Amino acid sequence: MGSSSALVGGAAWTASFRYRDFRHLWLSGVVQSVGMGMEFVALGWLVFDITDSPFMVAMASAARMAPFFFLGLVSGAVADRVERRIAVRWTTLAGALIAALMTVSLSITEGGRGAEGAGFDYWRVLPILALTVCMGSVWAFNFTLRQAYTYDIVGPSAALNGMSLLSLSQRVGGVAGAVAAGWVIADFGIGSQYLAIGGCYALSAAMLLWTREAGQSAVRTSESVTQNLIACLKIIRDNRILLTLMLLAAATEILGFTHESLLPVFAKDVLGVGAVGLGWIFAFRQGGGLVGLLLLAAISGSRRKGLIIFLVAGAFGLGEMAFSLGGGFIAFVAILAFINACASVVDTLYKTLMQENVENEQRGRAMGAWVLSIGVAPVGHLGVGALASAFGAGRALLINGSILAAVSVATALALPRIRRLP
Repeated sequence: MGSSSALVGGAAWTASFRYRDFRHLWLSGVVQSVGMGMEFVALGWLVFDITDSPFMVAMASAARMAPFFFLGLVSGAVADRVERRIAVRWTTLAGALIAALMTVSLSITEGGRGAEGAGFDYWRVLPILALTVCMGSVWAFNFTLRQAYTYDIVGPSAALNGMSLLSLSQRVGGVAGAVAAGWVIADFGIGSQYLAIGGCYALSAAMLLWTREAGQSAVRTSESVTQNLIACLKIIRDNRILLTLMLLAAATEILGFTHESLLPVFAKDVLGVGAVGLGWIFAFRQGGGLVGLLLLAAISGSRRKGLIIFLVAGAFGLGEMAFSLGGGFIAFVAILAFINACASVVDTLYKTLMQENVENEQRGRAMGAWVLSIGVAPVGHLGVGALASAFGAGRALLINGSILAAVSVATALALPRIRRLP
């Protein structure tokens, strides 16, 4: 069934799979996310292994997210100019190239490391951070394009369902990638890990060759990137709903999503489970997100999306606070699964509502605004890293979680217009 086919049974959680191009995009997303799941594990473990510093792990996470802030609006302007079906292929392939360069860089730095091997080795860390910034730049464009292209294919009637299933593909692949990552690092080394990551990205790009149409909601007329960028600034200035959603997404990113930068610290210093255990930690985290997205896809016809955002964001904060209670590995991954279920739901709702509250020709720019919002993550990563270095990882998340829960309650009461969004 082509992407122009009519949607039947849009309330079903599998509704978007009725579109042929969405199925190919979804499968490509699964394969890409296997690589991304491996990459998340590899980056945190690599930097912590070299530096033994929670702050430097947070710095690496910040380096990966910083391009989202600086390139967010640009990515939206570009997304509304190009054919998204084609552009998403090239950005995915660019990720494969950077992963290959990381493999080469690691082989050089490992081979040139002196016997002393002690202390903080800047020459090993700096190339990693530089290539991490490059990878973040690629994904800033790729994420914008994938979200907008999903809406292009499924249209407004299945927007939340399509966005939920796209995020679901990321969690499915992320589980497999995280489990594989710990095994590959332990048995074959970090260089082989990045080689496998590059292979996943290349395969994902190849799978996108099967998409055929621009989509039923694709922009038919486009302006220059400069005109789109100026228009994007005007949209943010004039569209109060979009601006409010951006600020809420930014606050959730800073206080909630940045918990992932501390997972290598928990794995190595708190739980003592090593690289294989870290892989399983990331797998349980992604598994929690998978469950949350299945539930969201099933209720995609809900008319209370705004209220759900505040409820889930508050639960997200309470879940982070629960880390301070301690407990063993089972308790840790259970809490982690819960908070990532909350994270996945609230993030998908932000992306959907941002696209639903702008004109169709502005949806790429709306997703660029979302990328800009999550691009403030370096502030959160550095902040939680500093808190963890000063007070410990558990207390750092207690502080962040308590603030997130309080902000969610306060904004729910103060923003009735957002709370009532359908």
